[in-house]
Amino acid sequence: MANSANAGNSARSETFDVVVVGGGPAGSTLAALVARQGHRVLVLEKEFFPRYQIGESLLPSTVHGVCRLTGVADDLAAAGFTRKRGGTFRWGATPEPWTFSFSVSERMAGPTSYAYQVERSKFDEILLRHAGRSGAVVREGCAVADVIEDAERVRGVRYTDADGARREAYGTYVVDASGNKSRLFQRVGGERKYSEFFRSLALFGYFEGGKRLPEPNSGNILSVAFDSGWFWYIPLSPTLTSVGAVVRRDMADKIQGDRERALAALIAECPLIAEYLSGATRVTDGQYGQLRVRKDYSYHQTTFARPGMLLVGDAACFVDPVFSSGVHLATYSGLLAARSINSALAGLVDETVAIREFEARYRREYSVFYEFLLSFYEMHHSEQSYFWQAKKVTHHDRTEMEAFVDLVGGVSSGEAALSEADAMVERLRADSAEFAGAVDQLAHSEDGSMLPLFKSAVVSQVTREGSQVQMRALLGADAEPEAPLVPGGLVSSPDGMFWLPASSG
Repeated sequence: MANSANAGNSARSETFDVVVVGGGPAGSTLAALVARQGHRVLVLEKEFFPRYQIGESLLPSTVHGVCRLTGVADDLAAAGFTRKRGGTFRWGATPEPWTFSFSVSERMAGPTSYAYQVERSKFDEILLRHAGRSGAVVREGCAVADVIEDAERVRGVRYTDADGARREAYGTYVVDASGNKSRLFQRVGGERKYSEFFRSLALFGYFEGGKRLPEPNSGNILSVAFDSGWFWYIPLSPTLTSVGAVVRRDMADKIQGDRERALAALIAECPLIAEYLSGATRVTDGQYGQLRVRKDYSYHQTTFARPGMLLVGDAACFVDPVFSSGVHLATYSGLLAARSINSALAGLVDETVAIREFEARYRREYSVFYEFLLSFYEMHHSEQSYFWQAKKVTHHDRTEMEAFVDLVGGVSSGEAALSEADAMVERLRADSAEFAGAVDQLAHSEDGSMLPLFKSAVVSQVTREGSQVQMRALLGADAEPEAPLVPGGLVSSPDGMFWLPASSG
């Protein structure tokens, strides 16, 4: 490993097994999992932590699954984050809020049936510092300019360090975990396809002193639909709340101009959120002092990898945030990519096969959440709402459905899936009706039974993979043998760190 500067204007160069671009949840997760196997890992992060990132509501599989596998779960438990037992929604045909609890799911029952509401500046720093303690070299203030490649594969990256020096880092693998704003993902090839169905804008800020849901659900995220869109209301601490209004792109005029007035007007449109904020004051200084706008355009890259390079987290795909899937998809993709890299570096599985498994599983998980959200939006039945009418999947033209089927086809049936678009529409309609019926039962149930909700097809699909990761993290070799995702596919090793042929699982 060469550390000294070369003569002239040449960049200094080093060699690692893996170079990770981006120190967010996806990059930190992958770095920790690969470094813990004794491999040389470099993490290049352009900012200095802690840094602001939009607040996040986590899922149990992230906390008790992926973070347990990386070894950072105890650090999260000690951080004092707000516990969430489920979610509360004013959504669908019923006028009253309804609540689901993770504990009702057979896959998430027990002492781990909770997640956290986290301030991302704190959460992300915990993960990044843990990656460093796990053996990764972490460098902040380092801006990556481009990859180094040849005709066969990506070989490394060029970057500028915190002192302004030009440097090069070579690796067997380069992982782009730099989020949705980086352009490094373009070096993988393919194209980024945006969903016309989920093209929204969010206006959000932070409030002190907002109301809380009654116990035992005071830590739940509250999601409230109203005619112009929907609100999130996330209790990040006993007094601090993240509040955001999401509106469709066609209604962007509602958040243009004076942001203070725009948010106040949207809050006034939504009586439940107005009630919860009636005694609150907006934070106007520090990292939470701004009112921010974010484009939550859902998208996926048509390819997630090429020889020597993989995309994880938002560099690969992003889906509408209503179900708090952002950090889940980021950390899960970091786990999948780490398994593939660990397996290839150890010679356990052919590189091409290992990378194919990563991409198939990650693409499938994204598509499951995408399909769930289509069903979730479809169950809103307000005929007076332009916003929701525009989002009804059964009223949408065939182009969007073909794009979705094409996405799913990237996992399994390829072009053949396109001939089944009508069947896909019918299945989505049936799943949405089943989901809406389960919610209606929950809202009107005297005993608060949520079993129909978790047994519905869309919710069962969403919880399946995350709960499997969670059980493997908790039970290790005692977990039930895993079945391959597709015929001839791979399975994870008992410790969750590698891929193995199914016959060896």
